Amino acid sequence: MSAIDYNLADKVFVVTGGSRGIGFEIARLLLEQKAKVVICGRKQEGLDTAVETLEAGDNLLALQTHVAKSEEIEALFDQTLGRFGHLDGLVNNVGMNIMTAVVDADLGLWHKIIDSNLNGTFLCSRKAGQIMREQQQGKIVNISSIAARRSAPAMGIYGIAKAGIEMLTRVLAQELAPFNVQVNAVAPCMVRTAFSQPLWANKELHEAIVKTIPLGRIAEPIDVAHPALFLCSSGADFITGQTLLVDGGASAI
Repeated sequence: MSAIDYNLADKVFVVTGGSRGIGFEIARLLLEQKAKVVICGRKQEGLDTAVETLEAGDNLLALQTHVAKSEEIEALFDQTLGRFGHLDGLVNNVGMNIMTAVVDADLGLWHKIIDSNLNGTFLCSRKAGQIMREQQQGKIVNISSIAARRSAPAMGIYGIAKAGIEMLTRVLAQELAPFNVQVNAVAPCMVRTAFSQPLWANKELHEAIVKTIPLGRIAEPIDVAHPALFLCSSGADFITGQTLLVDGGASAI
């Protein structure tokens, strides 16, 4: 059990990209808090593995979903409401990157990265925001990255998409504040997941990255999951439009 009680029992959350990495850890902590969780992802095999690992019974629903397709987002939230009756929170965690210089990227690659990161966050937030506006309450937490603020070789399109997510966070926070809906983001440095493995698994790159982080290590998924849960909780009721940096002090240098 988590040592921290976020008081989320019986709350209903959708976590995109919840079958692995940061999303899986967020889903796991939410379930520990006795919340009801819907995870989605593009690969059914990954969802099946997550369901088997989490062992959450009727408190967990896994739905194969492409977050950049509006009809699939409609189905995701319709099934969430059909199963659990309401929606308390959305965590937009889906993201991907194909490392390339912006000037060398073709339009298809640009669209693929922007779709997964920015457009998917927009579509999910738009639908969740409509539901929460009607309910007069809710939380949206977007997973950004320090790449939104710090350019890096071959990470350009990803950083541009994440920067868009941070602006989307602020815009939605303003639009939804009158309806008691809080919208925030968490921006980690490199996190030890399969997504970033090509970087941290390289000894020289890993050592170079760690030198830029005052706390002396890269983040683990749990380091991001706890701040996300705080922003989902009533403890963050008076926080909106903010991006919480979870970077081990890297931005302080």
